[in-house]
Amino acid sequence: MRRRFFVDGFDGGSATLTGDAARHLSRVLRAEPGQLYELSDGDSLWLAETESVGRDEIHFSLREKLPVRLPPVQIALLLAIVKFDRLEWAIEKATELGVDEIVPLIADRSEHGLIAAAPKRAERWRKILSESAQQSRRLRIPHLGEAAKPRAAFAAADAPVRLLLSERPGAAPLRSLLEPAAAQGVSTLPPLVIPSPGRDAINSARNPFSIDPREEAAASAPNPAVPESAPTRVAIAIGPEGGWTPAEFSAAGASGFSEAALGANILRTETAVCAALAAVQYAFGAFHPDPNAETSETERQTETT
Repeated sequence: MRRRFFVDGFDGGSATLTGDAARHLSRVLRAEPGQLYELSDGDSLWLAETESVGRDEIHFSLREKLPVRLPPVQIALLLAIVKFDRLEWAIEKATELGVDEIVPLIADRSEHGLIAAAPKRAERWRKILSESAQQSRRLRIPHLGEAAKPRAAFAAADAPVRLLLSERPGAAPLRSLLEPAAAQGVSTLPPLVIPSPGRDAINSARNPFSIDPREEAAASAPNPAVPESAPTRVAIAIGPEGGWTPAEFSAAGASGFSEAALGANILRTETAVCAALAAVQYAFGAFHPDPNAETSETERQTETT
């Protein structure tokens, strides 16, 4: 399976990879000119060939626009600040499980020392988000929001489906809340967004009378992939060790959050993150094969020549 990297944008028929990702690709993976990788700018996806490899910068030429399948659900995770090793593990796994935004919560029962140190960890958290999104072949990197008090974060949540994980006896089973929402939303396999057909860049490169592949790529500028229907937005709030305080429960209820239970067992924060996100993805039918896991048209034609 091809490796995927994130770039700031596509410039006509080319792109440039910089920063830690470029150093990893050049020094650790020992990239060479002529190799194929996938590049994403957060909106579109291209198969690209390395043109020049430097220690801190790698230049690519775009060869083929790849299909993109957008998820049927967008998830905002409101996550209480807990011990950093566990929080960072949760951030990594949340990215792999398709979260779109993470907002660290300064909960009443979060440790004060952790709250004070959290701003200094933000850059590290963004790096974890980027590396995890790259590893899990996401189209875009999840957004890391500013740390906020629960009341403010609850009030700012604009998702139609708002869930607050709760261990209180009256909390409804998560399944009973997800199934009706999924039935009203996009619960089938999301559409596969296929690029517009065009002349093959590899064949064109071999034909002296054809358009240069870079000009061809520039002419067919990538358009953001758009699903046939808008994805369902879901907000999930997960508290710290010790759970939510009565005031936080009240603030969540006032902002339209429903209390949801994951079962009879008391889960650690990071365990609850994985369980809740997997349940949401399953309920909305987001688990599906990667359309780019197989050999691309460019690679097939290269293999037959």
